[in-house]
Amino acid sequence: MKSRQLIIGARIISMVFTPFYLPLLGMLALFMFSYLKLLPWSFKLMVVAMVYLFTILLPTLIIHLYRKYQGWTLIDLGVRERRMIPYVISIVCYLACYYVMRIIHLPSFMGRILVAALMIQVVCAIVNVWWKISTHTAAIGGVAGAIVAFSYIFLFNPVWWISLVILLAGLLGTSRMILRQHSLEQVVAGFLVGHITAYLCIV
Repeated sequence: MKSRQLIIGARIISMVFTPFYLPLLGMLALFMFSYLKLLPWSFKLMVVAMVYLFTILLPTLIIHLYRKYQGWTLIDLGVRERRMIPYVISIVCYLACYYVMRIIHLPSFMGRILVAALMIQVVCAIVNVWWKISTHTAAIGGVAGAIVAFSYIFLFNPVWWISLVILLAGLLGTSRMILRQHSLEQVVAGFLVGHITAYLCIV
């Protein structure tokens, strides 16, 4: 019974902290910690809705429909050889979001969040050709890297936020191992890839 509850808890954590949330969390952090918090609520809601549409709703829906079309379960989709399709779908959606952001002339450092998320996806896709890496921990690592980068840009103390993200990363990595989707090396490598990539793209 306890093991069943543990698995259910791991599945919930994996679903809640899906890799697609990185750009949205980055935008929310900007609206909280930078001068962008002075912008009208209507503008902020428009940006958040756009990012949600292109980086969460569309890729999740398309990947779900593709999985159903192929008759695959979530475990089937987790096989390394089949993970390239979700990567390609998410990369295309992220590129579309970045293109729209450029068209409506949003500030460049807002676009860097999309670039960071996109580069994390690209690096993970390349690594996945030879070795299965955790995109879940890569995404949460990207959040940590983005917080550190923006703390230098906007001069705020990131200690509490970094502590929270590291705690969540530990829970997420443990969940992925409980579900037997990744090994310890794969979740740690994912976090480091996400953290370093996001930091370099934003600073």
